[in-house]
Amino acid sequence: MEQELAYSFHLGSDKNKSKLAKKVAKENVSGTTSLANNAIQNAKDLSDVNKHNLRDYDNQTELIRTIYGTSDIVNDVKQVYLEEFEQARIEYNNKQTRNDRKIDNYFIKVCESQNDIACEIIIELGDMDFWNDKDERYRFKMVDVYNEQIKDLIRIVPDFKIANATIHFDEVSPHMHIVGVPVSYDCKRGMKKQVVKSKLFTKTTLTQIQDKMRNACIKSFNKFYDMDFKLKEKQKGRNQDINVRDMNNYREIKKQLAKKEQKLEKANTQTKELDNTSKDITEILNNLKPTLMNKNNMVISNEDVQKIKNYTNDVKDITQTVRNVNDLNMAIKDFEHSAFEIEKENRSLKYEIELKDNQIDSLKRELSTKDKIIGKLQAEKEKLKQELQKFKGFWHRIMSHFHKRICYDKDNNYKIVSDDLYKNGIFDDNDNEIANNMYRKVTIPDENKSAKNRNKNDTRF
Repeated sequence: MEQELAYSFHLGSDKNKSKLAKKVAKENVSGTTSLANNAIQNAKDLSDVNKHNLRDYDNQTELIRTIYGTSDIVNDVKQVYLEEFEQARIEYNNKQTRNDRKIDNYFIKVCESQNDIACEIIIELGDMDFWNDKDERYRFKMVDVYNEQIKDLIRIVPDFKIANATIHFDEVSPHMHIVGVPVSYDCKRGMKKQVVKSKLFTKTTLTQIQDKMRNACIKSFNKFYDMDFKLKEKQKGRNQDINVRDMNNYREIKKQLAKKEQKLEKANTQTKELDNTSKDITEILNNLKPTLMNKNNMVISNEDVQKIKNYTNDVKDITQTVRNVNDLNMAIKDFEHSAFEIEKENRSLKYEIELKDNQIDSLKRELSTKDKIIGKLQAEKEKLKQELQKFKGFWHRIMSHFHKRICYDKDNNYKIVSDDLYKNGIFDDNDNEIANNMYRKVTIPDENKSAKNRNKNDTRF
């Protein structure tokens, strides 16, 4: 059986910026929506992507492989900004007569705007069922495949300037995160060269890009793995954002995060108190006096020692509280991605089930139609069978009549008619012999006998 692989090409986006989302937000008391947002809209979002993609909070860095860019995604994106927009920024500033209209730093300017500062694309070949039993050596060969995907993406979308590409092998399916900057040329307002995502990635162009990347990916896979796999049919809605807030475990973890945030707020309050205590500790240390025996040793009271111990314990408590909250924040990011991958797979399976259900419904309709045709044909068959029985009975009576008239009544007119029917092919040899041979018995077919007997029985009652 020919094996097929699923392919996913997901572009992060912000549904909250759509017209429908804005309308919903206006009608909500909070003025916001609960739609998913995995776009990179500012420096904080980019920093979060850096932490998640490079697993800054994890020790399993050997399962993270950066194949394009460096170990600092934020710096990689800033470097792209310098290479792509610095000349356009200088040219724009030279045309300005007012200093307040000049752009000092284009990266910061975009961060402060409503536009995305970069885009993230997630590429995945093969689902959990395929990768579940594969060893590490087999999985790491995907580095070659994804390296070619980078080259293919540069060729297919040259205006998407890639800053960083990192592969995750620490989850069931090896997948690649690509962070890049969409560039638009010949802009009429502002700088001639700007970051514009909406022009580069439209519904039409995104479909075309996905199709080309799909075909290129399976070719690369078959080349490096020496296989002849095919791609599964493209699934509808595979590039739609998934609202992880609708997932069961997400709300529970959010509650935990809220509790940790309360602890963080408490830690902030304690920090302010520690600042005041720090002044007291500093004053204690400054007022220490040397002992009479040794000037290098200082005299400190038991009360002051206790203050310092209490201060140290408070610092430890607050440090641990802050660390727990930060760790949970990173875990939430990781959970969101894992949940996204699982939900994506669920959507794929759901779509496949829908296809199968449609096929089953179609087969049922075809079967029902054929059953009706068969029923109709059977009815016609019975009708023809009845007509045939009538004709056989009619023909038997004719032959009996001719046999009687020619053989017993010696009616020459019937002999003439019989010969004429034989010459014209209406009577065959058997019919002609029956009509003219007085020793030939005219037998009634069994079915005709049954019909004849039934008719007799019917007349008795």
